Amino acid sequence: MSRNSHNPKDYREEDEAIARFREALKQRFPLPPPTPAKRKRTAGKTLGLILLAMAAGAVWFDPAYQTQHIASQVGQRQALQLADGSQVLLDSDSEMTIRWHLRTRQVELKRGQALFQVSSRVYRPFLVDAGGATVRVVGTRFNVNRHGQEVQVTVAEGKVTVRGSATDTVALLEPGQQLRVRDGIPGQVTRVSADDVTAWKDSRLVFESTPLAEVIGTLQRYHRQPITFIDPGIARLPVSGVFDSEHVERLLALLPGILPVSVSTATDGAVLIKSRDAKK
Repeated sequence: MSRNSHNPKDYREEDEAIARFREALKQRFPLPPPTPAKRKRTAGKTLGLILLAMAAGAVWFDPAYQTQHIASQVGQRQALQLADGSQVLLDSDSEMTIRWHLRTRQVELKRGQALFQVSSRVYRPFLVDAGGATVRVVGTRFNVNRHGQEVQVTVAEGKVTVRGSATDTVALLEPGQQLRVRDGIPGQVTRVSADDVTAWKDSRLVFESTPLAEVIGTLQRYHRQPITFIDPGIARLPVSGVFDSEHVERLLALLPGILPVSVSTATDGAVLIKSRDAKK
């Protein structure tokens, strides 16, 4: 978009935030009492320097002026339309905080998964903090999936950069590419189907030789009772198929037919999964 095509009202939030900092700075550094007319020019210069310092400080520190916290319940997805035109779809049992800063738009994905469609603002990048990984974009469509200390970033449109919290290495991802970050350390960039990764928005879960532990981690997001491994040795068993996230219990019931495992339910409702050969 060209410079002349910007609507002035697009900057209303920034102007309001700067105005608040101006008033705060005036209170902290009050102007001297009125002086004779011959010193008016000096006072004017002093005020100008104060306002210039205020503006420079606001830009340097990039303060937040608005915060929004969103959390979804099990079985619930939330669609959000942000003030800048960006769209976010928050998956089941997920939580995030959105902060509007003078220079940036920032999201902290505390847990779960979210699909972002970011409105392009070259002067104001969009940042996603997912614990072990930070994603930076200008305008694009991408998915962030967080399971504890593991973060999975997948790009559907545009480009994003990803930085692990334990390294200074920055990875550039393009459409159809995915990066996993474990304990702050990025792995190798891989090719994936972005449509499969984001199929959860349509209540479809797509697995392709996915380790059972990862499958259960995903299913837990849609299941109210705990799903527990009794035998950790089965965690790497591969699972493939397309399943309905609204009927997780059906997939759990199917597991013994496709893997050498048994599934039972404890008295408190917890689902227990163990090797079929494990001793009872």
